[in-house]
Amino acid sequence: MMKIGFSKDIHPLVEGRPFILGGIHIDHPKGPLGHSDGDCLLHAISEALLGALALGDLGKFFPDTDPKYKNYDSSLILQEVFNYVEGKGYVVCNLDCMVSLENPKLRPYVDDIRKHIAEILRTDISRISVKATTFEGLGIVGEEKAVICEAVVLLENDMIWGL
Repeated sequence: MMKIGFSKDIHPLVEGRPFILGGIHIDHPKGPLGHSDGDCLLHAISEALLGALALGDLGKFFPDTDPKYKNYDSSLILQEVFNYVEGKGYVVCNLDCMVSLENPKLRPYVDDIRKHIAEILRTDISRISVKATTFEGLGIVGEEKAVICEAVVLLENDMIWGL
């Protein structure tokens, strides 16, 4: 049994906030605003995993009204979500992510981001794709007011095949 999940997340960028993306700290004067650490990429991945199993959105499990999750590490969110997914017998076949961000440029960080995500998802880095694009100066992304992350995940139930 294979299942696919998709998610998209957006966070405003604000001065003086740490920029954390894919669990990696990035040197930049602006960072994503959020109730947790604002890691837009890990939020999109977590929600895509939940969506693949038709479990609802991230807010259902990690509500921004709960003070427990204030400044919460999104790597822990992804870990908790994946523990549940794995407990249902699923493994990641592949994960494809797109980060829309004008600045900073992500090329120097992509391999570290992929490695971090692969470790959490207990899979090989070759199954994790992280790409970046700009909006060529257009809209809220192009004006450096926001970051948008999208994730598509394909899961396979390894219990069915006896793996």
